[in-house]
Amino acid sequence: MESDIRDAGLAESGAARMEWDARQMPVLHAIKDRFAREQPFRDLRVGVCLHISTKTANLVTAIKAGGAEPIVCASNPLSTQDDVAASLVVHHGIPVFAKRGEDAGTFGRHLHTVLNAQPDILLDDGADLVTTTHQDHRRNLDRIIGGTEETTTGVNRLRSMVREDVLRFPVIAVNESKTKHLFDNRFGTGQSALDGILRATNTLIAGKTVVVCGYGWCGKGVASRASGLGANVIVTEVDPVAALEAAMEGYRVMPMAEAAGFGDLFITVSGNRGVIRREHLETMKDDAILANAGHFDVEIDLEALDSLAVDRRPVRPYVEEFTLSDRRRLYVLGEGRLVNLVAGEGHPAAVMDMSFANQALAAEHLVRHRGDLAPGVHTLPDRIDADIAQLKLESMGISCDRMTTDQEGYLESWT
Repeated sequence: MESDIRDAGLAESGAARMEWDARQMPVLHAIKDRFAREQPFRDLRVGVCLHISTKTANLVTAIKAGGAEPIVCASNPLSTQDDVAASLVVHHGIPVFAKRGEDAGTFGRHLHTVLNAQPDILLDDGADLVTTTHQDHRRNLDRIIGGTEETTTGVNRLRSMVREDVLRFPVIAVNESKTKHLFDNRFGTGQSALDGILRATNTLIAGKTVVVCGYGWCGKGVASRASGLGANVIVTEVDPVAALEAAMEGYRVMPMAEAAGFGDLFITVSGNRGVIRREHLETMKDDAILANAGHFDVEIDLEALDSLAVDRRPVRPYVEEFTLSDRRRLYVLGEGRLVNLVAGEGHPAAVMDMSFANQALAAEHLVRHRGDLAPGVHTLPDRIDADIAQLKLESMGISCDRMTTDQEGYLESWT
């Protein structure tokens, strides 16, 4: 199958970077070796819609080692690493349909190309493959064994489909695994979001007021890392329990209408739309920086900002300046898309090792239980979570205690 990538000549660079990250992904490597022996995906086509990064490439090659025929597109128009896409095509013979900076029409066409190939399994990040199948490729519904979903945003979309009784095959919510959200969302997003912001702006975080919009696992990670860099952190939330938790972690908590006037740097990570709206933009300080670490580019109301601006211009790669009528300047990073992948390289490989171990094992779980899982949203068994954690500990040279028979009996007995 013909691919659609930026430049096949970039393949050597992509291969070297994939190899670098593979050395930091021992759990996925062990799974890949087993897949190569057991061939759990023999004769199956796997549609992949993930961020085309070095980490994802190692997942895709692990799936292929298991006998699958992968076909790949991007889950974000600005997150593709073109050299990685080239390496997958040139060195591994995997069809890839992704270009960094592709327009909305190309992005949609690439999604349809993957689905037109009639995949048996879908690996998703944001639920675009699953939702597009149900909307425009319904002829595929009966052949699809199931799917996996990587993100909180995608899981929310899937649960909405379940509530409306429209989801027609099982999807495993990889995001709900402890070895995913407790580490990827918190430590991965926390580090990579700040990394992307620093690469884009080279600004000093220490002493600044950083407003973190949302205090889920991703927001907790961002707030922790910003605080560690010396920021004064404000948290905005709609969930009173999360707001209370943030307050007891030592952060200031207030509504966005109040926080807007204090912030030097705003980081949205809520998974919802319109978190920063016109009324907030109108009260922000001169030189405030706006970044998004949520999946979709809807958390900052960019249309409202454009309507308020009398001038806009790029001032650095991935930094756009909006000058308002009162001469205040606001700066948006990465077009309001995922700042960690637009301006940075995404999560470190060592944490994605666990996330993509979950993706790989979730795909295998779907095949092993083909016909047994009802349509809907499922989670991986706890034993798989524990196995991934154990493999990760061993790769780090760490061991932990095991309960004695007496201790197990004590916990199981009501007396």
